[in-house]
Parts: sequence; structure tokens; C-alpha cells
Amino acid sequence: MADTPSAQTTRCLVTGATGYIGGRLAPRLIEQGNAVRVLARTPGKLRDVPWARDAEIVQGDLTDIHSLEEACQGIDVIYYLVHSMGGDKRFADTERQSALNLVHAAEAAGVQRIIYLGGLHPSGNDLSPHLRSRAEVGDILLGSTVPTIVLQAGVVIGSGSASFEMIRHLTDRLPVMVTPKWVKNRIQPIAVRDALHYLLALADLRTAAGENRTFDIGGPDVMQYGEMMQTYGEIAGLPRRRMIVVPVLTPRLAGHWINLVTPVPKALAMPLIESLQCEAIAHESDIKEFVPPPAEGLTPYRRAVQLALQRIDDGDVETRWSNASVPDAPADKLPSDPDWSGETVYTDIRRQECAAPPEKLWEVVEGIGGENGWYSFPLAWSIRGWMDRLAGGVGLRRGRRDARHLYKGEALDWWRVEEIEPPRLLRLRAEMKVPGGAWLEMRVHPSGSGSQLDQRAVFFPKGLVGRLYWYSILPFHGVIFSGMVKNMTRTAERSS
Repeated sequence: MADTPSAQTTRCLVTGATGYIGGRLAPRLIEQGNAVRVLARTPGKLRDVPWARDAEIVQGDLTDIHSLEEACQGIDVIYYLVHSMGGDKRFADTERQSALNLVHAAEAAGVQRIIYLGGLHPSGNDLSPHLRSRAEVGDILLGSTVPTIVLQAGVVIGSGSASFEMIRHLTDRLPVMVTPKWVKNRIQPIAVRDALHYLLALADLRTAAGENRTFDIGGPDVMQYGEMMQTYGEIAGLPRRRMIVVPVLTPRLAGHWINLVTPVPKALAMPLIESLQCEAIAHESDIKEFVPPPAEGLTPYRRAVQLALQRIDDGDVETRWSNASVPDAPADKLPSDPDWSGETVYTDIRRQECAAPPEKLWEVVEGIGGENGWYSFPLAWSIRGWMDRLAGGVGLRRGRRDARHLYKGEALDWWRVEEIEPPRLLRLRAEMKVPGGAWLEMRVHPSGSGSQLDQRAVFFPKGLVGRLYWYSILPFHGVIFSGMVKNMTRTAERSS
């Protein structure tokens, strides 16, 4: 931290700050005057967030007990906001060990409270693997010697949340839906602002001191999931949707369908769908005895949807589900050029002069993707996106969080921002399904009275299939990549 915390300052450790909730909680804790330390496996992913200079960002992993022990030193409150939503069949073992590691480190460091955000679920029901794992993590934390508060929430409604994106895209795209019977299950959604309200209030050590228990939290409305979709459609100005309920649509089939129709990939859609197999409503409201609701009251579902859509329309989405890493995505960084010696590597290099100044050309480069598209052969990009979705990949629909600015580590359609150095370098790493590693790099240079755009596509093939893949798409490169540099420079010239 830039300043030495006072004796009254609550010292908070936030895990999961690159995720949807953690990325919103950390800056609000700082605004409240807390000293915030953030644990991240890849600290560079938080380099560009607006609050980075006001927090202490440390490298660590919940599976690495030594890094946890160091991160917990001098901490009063730990926010445990990490839970795998990926497709790893052994995720429950990893989650269990991570929780046990945190308990050990927190007890050794004399931490005064652990706060965990789990999921609403009925007692005595056969829970999905992910809900069962979340409940087990809560039990492990509650069984420690550190007083623990477990907040149990259902569907979180906010701009960029995976649950809201699923509702939004299904309702937007499908006037008639064949739906599983769980659309009639009751859900108690909570606005993201209200979930953050409870989490923030619990940072105060005088609040619920010594409590060691779960609290159910939810918004003021209890609705069927289908009703939530219809209400969204009404607010979005859509005709009423027709739903045909069938009993045979399994979570796996529904996951594949959602993977095709929405930006939410199958690996994330599956646990979300599985969690809807049982009703998610609050069975007690004891939290109000310790934390009063917001001054304006809890946010009704309709208002939460309106706020989420307004944020999306304004391009002011603070965090998104897609900024968390996608399971099975390539993780290797682009090697430096000298390291290519002896390796098979394919490149496509383009260069284009531009009459616009470098800052105007950079605006176009940083604004690429999402609604602005990729400046060349949109049909080919769309087809490739659909092919990726059919293969279980992320496709093009993830879009971008902000219309003008990018952060290192965030998702951009089927790419992830691996490096950004405004106003000269943008490097993207592909997260589509390809037999190898793929990168797209753009550099802006001053050139005479204008600028120059250097664009480089790099592909490291994996085996013979990777080499065949490169040559199969080679005919399209002349159109796509040459069109990109020409159209991007023209766009910059028109705007200058």
C-alpha cells in the first residue's frame, strides 16, 4: 500500500480479485478506507485495473501453502471468492485442498475472520457436483478456529455476470424456446450491488464479531427461472417468448445448446445449469440482524435488470465473467524471437503506412473486436466463430468489457489480451480451439507526419495436425490479414 495503515484500518486479503465479484469488491474495500492485499496467480492480470496502485498485489496460489502463509501475514479479514467453474473432473479435490490450505495459513497468521461467498441450496437435496463442492468448502472454513461467515447467494444479476448473460442472450435470440423443466423452479436472484453491500459490511470487525455460521442472502423477489427470462424480455422491449417445457433435456444437452446460443462456454454453462436443478431461495433472513439492508432497500429484479442493461449500453461494465481464465486455454506466452530457432513457427507479417497520427491509429487498434469487429471479411470471422462454438470453444460472442479501453489479461472475443502497452503494442493470445498456439500482435509507430501499423500473426503448430491446419487456412490470410491493416489505417485516417 502507498500509505501505512492506521491501527483502526481493517487489513483485508481478497482472493479471486480477477473474477467477477472480487474485481468489484477490492476497489470498494479500498474506498471504505481498508488496507487491501490481493492474491493472484498472475499479478500481471491486475496491472491495468484502475485500483491497482492502491492495493498490494502479491503472487500466490491457493494450492501453494507457502504463498498463502506469506499472504495471510498481518491480515484481519480474508475474502474467499474463488471457486472453479471449469470442466476438470478433479476440481472438487482441488477446491477441498485449497480450502484446507487457507484454513492452515489463516490459523497460523491469527486472522480474525474469513468471509466466503457460497451458493444457495436446499438442505437434504442431491446437489450438483459444483454446488456440493461449494457447500463442502463452506463447511471446511466453518470448521476452522477462525470465525467464519458464509454468505449463500443464488443467481447474481449484474452487467457482465455469467448468470445474467445467459438469461440475456437466450431471451434475445430465441422467440420460441424448448426448455427443461427446471425453468419452473423458484429462484431468488440478488443484484450484484446488494451482494457487494453485504460483503463490504462484513469487513467491519465490529459487525457480527465472533459469528461462525451461514447466512442466506437474496433479493426481494422469488420467481420461476422462466419468469425471470420473460421479465427480462419485457424490460428489453422484446415480444413475449414462448417456452415449450420438455422433461428429457438433460443438463449436458442444455449445456451444449447454451454453448451455441450464448457467449457462455459449455465448461461454465454446465455448472450453472446443474445448479438450477434445485430451487435456490433463502430459507432464513438472519443477516438483517447483523447487516441492515441498503438505505434504499434491496434491489428488485426488474430494477437489477434495468441497471445491468444501462451499464451495458453505456459501455461501463466493471467486471465480466469472461475475464477469468477459460479452462484448457493455452497458457504459454509468446516466446521471444531468438527462441524460435529450431522450432516450427508460421508467421504472417503485414505493414501499412497511415496518414493519421499515432494516437488516432492506436484508438482504432485498442478498439478492435466486439461491436467494432475485426475490419476484414466479417463472414469468415463469423463462420470461424461458429466452428469454434461447435467444437466447445469460446467463439466470438464474448465481446469486450469496454468499447474503448483494454486491460492486460481480459477477454476479447476469442482472444485474451496477453500484453498491452499504450499507445504502441497490443498482443492477443487465441483461446479458440486450434491445434497449437496462436497470437496476433499489432504495433503502432510514428512514421513521417503520420504513423505505421505493423501486424504479425504467429502460429506454433502442434504435430502434423497443426501444420495441416495452418496450410488449410493459408488462402484466407491474404484476404483477412491484408484487409485488416488496410481497413484499420483507413478508419484512423477518416477519424483524424
